[in-house]
Amino acid sequence: MNLSKAKLKILFVSAEVDPFAKTGGLADVAGSLPKELSILGHDVRVVMPRYGVIKEKAGYVNDFPVEMGNRRETCIIKESSIYDSENNAIPVYFIENHNYFNRSGIYCYEDDAQRFILLCKAALDMLPTIDFKPDVIHCNDWHTGPICLLLKEKYCKDEFYKDISTVYTIHNLEYQGNFGADVTQYLNLEEGYFVSEKAEFYGMFSFMKCGLVYADIINTVSKQYATEILTPAYGEKMEGVLINRKNDLFGIVNGISYDEFNPAKDKCLYVNFDRTCSKLKKKNKAALQKELNLSKSKTPLMGIVTRLTGQKGLELLLGCIDDIIEKEDVQLVVLGLGDDCYHKAFAALSEKYPKNVAAFFEFNTDLAKKIYASSDLFLMPSRFEPCGLGQIISLRYGTIPVVRSTGGLAETICDYNENNIDGNGFSFEEFTVSEFRKALERAIDVYKNKPEVWDELVQRALNSDFSWKNPSRAYLELYELALERTTKRISD
Repeated sequence: MNLSKAKLKILFVSAEVDPFAKTGGLADVAGSLPKELSILGHDVRVVMPRYGVIKEKAGYVNDFPVEMGNRRETCIIKESSIYDSENNAIPVYFIENHNYFNRSGIYCYEDDAQRFILLCKAALDMLPTIDFKPDVIHCNDWHTGPICLLLKEKYCKDEFYKDISTVYTIHNLEYQGNFGADVTQYLNLEEGYFVSEKAEFYGMFSFMKCGLVYADIINTVSKQYATEILTPAYGEKMEGVLINRKNDLFGIVNGISYDEFNPAKDKCLYVNFDRTCSKLKKKNKAALQKELNLSKSKTPLMGIVTRLTGQKGLELLLGCIDDIIEKEDVQLVVLGLGDDCYHKAFAALSEKYPKNVAAFFEFNTDLAKKIYASSDLFLMPSRFEPCGLGQIISLRYGTIPVVRSTGGLAETICDYNENNIDGNGFSFEEFTVSEFRKALERAIDVYKNKPEVWDELVQRALNSDFSWKNPSRAYLELYELALERTTKRISD
C-alpha cells in the first residue's frame, strides 16, 4: 500500500484527549497527532470516555448495551470535534456511561479495570453502529491494551473486524494496569488467554501486556526508550515480553502542536515574541517575577513543570538547590502535582527563599505556559523519560533545557560545550546529585558570563522544529507495517 496516495481510516483510542480531559503528555499527543494525520488527508476519528469533568456540548449519536460479565451496561455515544490547522473537523466520540464514567476524576478508582474494559469494548462495539470500519486502531497506553486482545481472541471471528490492524503506543511502561485475575470475567472471553504467554503477568491480568502481546505493531515515544526498555534497568519486568516482540517494536519521538504552543500568538503570555524579536522574552521574565513576588533580577530563572514523582529525578535538584541559591542567587518556579514528599520539600524551599523560589501544586495550563516562556532554564533531571514534552515545549519558547541524557531527552537535547556548536541544552548521564549539579552550573556559567553564546542558544531553540510534521509521517509508516502484518496473518 502506498500511503502517499491511500486515504486511511484511523481510530485513535485514548483515556484522555486535550482539550477535554488531561493529566499529562498522553492527552497532548491524543489531541494533536490526529490533527496532523487529518491534514495529510486521512480519515481520523478519536474515541474516549466522557468523564463527569467534561462539560463539552456533544450531539447524541446512538446507544447500545455492552456485556460486562453477567450484566449489561448501556453506553451512549455522543460526538464532538477537534479541528486541525486547516479547520477540518475531526470527530471525537465520547463513550458515556453513568455508572463508570460520570465522576469528578479520571483515574485512581477501585474499579478502574472495569471502567477501561468498558472503554475497550465500547470502542469496538460502536464501530458498526456509526458505519466506520478503520484500517487501523491506534491504541494508547495500558487503558487500551485489551482492545488488541479482544480483536485477536474474539472480534476477529466477525467479518467486520477480521482485517482491522492495531498499533499500540507505550507512553510510559511504568504504568501497566495490572489487576487481580477476577477482572477477567468482564472480558467475556473463553478460557485460554490468562496464561504467561498471553495476558497473565505475575499472577495478575495486565492491560499493558495485552497490547504488547496482541498488537500488530508496538511503538514507544522515542528510539532511545525503545532500546532502553529491552533491558532490566528500564523494562519494568516486561523486557522479556518486549524482546520477544523486538522486530515489531519501534520508536518515534513525540511532537507538539505548534499552534497551541506558539510564543508569537499565545494569549497566556505577558508579551508575545518570536525568533525575530527574542529579546521580548525578557519582558515575560520580569512580569512573572512581579506576579510571583520574586525579586526583580537578571539572575537565571529556572522552571519546572511536571508530575512531582520519583521518575522525574527531583531529588537531584533538592540535593543541591540550597547551595546553588546561596552561591548563584538563582530563582526557581515549580508547578506540578504529585507525591506529598515533593510538595513539602518545595513548599519549604519557597518559605526559606521567598524571593527566589515559588511553588504551585496544581494543574494550571496558563501558568505553565508563562513558566515555559519566562524561564531561562528548564530542568528535567529525570530518572527515565520515555519522550518528555517539557523539554520540547521549552525549546519552542526559547528556554534552554538542563536534562539527564535518557530516553527522549537524549534524543532531543544535544549537550552544549565550546566544541559543539549544535548544542541546544545541557545534559548529564550519571544519575547523581554531583553530575546534575555540574550540568546546571555549566548552564548558569554560560548564561552569566557568555551572553553572546546564550543568545545563540536561545535563537537555536526558537529555530528548532519539533512539530508533528515528521512524526506523523513516521506513524503512517507504522500503520502500513501493521496492515502488512494483518494481511499476512489472514492469508496464513
